[in-house]
Amino acid sequence: MERIVGKLEEGLIALLLAAMTILTFVQVVLRYAFNSGFVWALEATTYMFGWLVLFGMSYGVKVGSHIGVDVLVKLLSAKLQRAVGMLAGLLCLLYAGIVLYGGYVYVDKMYELGVEAEDLPIQRWLLIVILPIGFALLFVRLAQATWRILAGRQSGFRLADEAREAIEQLHEDKPAGNAGAGR
Repeated sequence: MERIVGKLEEGLIALLLAAMTILTFVQVVLRYAFNSGFVWALEATTYMFGWLVLFGMSYGVKVGSHIGVDVLVKLLSAKLQRAVGMLAGLLCLLYAGIVLYGGYVYVDKMYELGVEAEDLPIQRWLLIVILPIGFALLFVRLAQATWRILAGRQSGFRLADEAREAIEQLHEDKPAGNAGAGR
């Protein structure tokens, strides 16, 4: 089941990125080649970008692609790393919970008022419903990561380590031995 959900997430993220790119390309061609364009294109692209970001943040937690500043945490003992990871997890859960609630209240208010989007003929609540959905997904992923820390399966959040990756890439690109020396 988790694999299916993962594929759906990846597919939706890819679909949103492709749709944004295609719509923007068509809009640029229409604007500069034909002095025309779609009135609603910018608003549609903006909402698609919001959906992309809000789906992407939970996916980033899942795959460990968020960048973190953990230089000081790595200097701590494993026990303290775990404690800091738990504290970070709980604070992140609090943040996600607050924004989830606020997003729900905002979407509910837009639904009650029946506000339409500016350029799209659609109710705004349908476009912003991703706020509570995205933060609910983030909350679940943060809860899973915090549980793994509590259970002792990891000491902190899995974060992208660009510095380490760059150093590894540098070592992979270096020629072996002294071939080429003295030129």
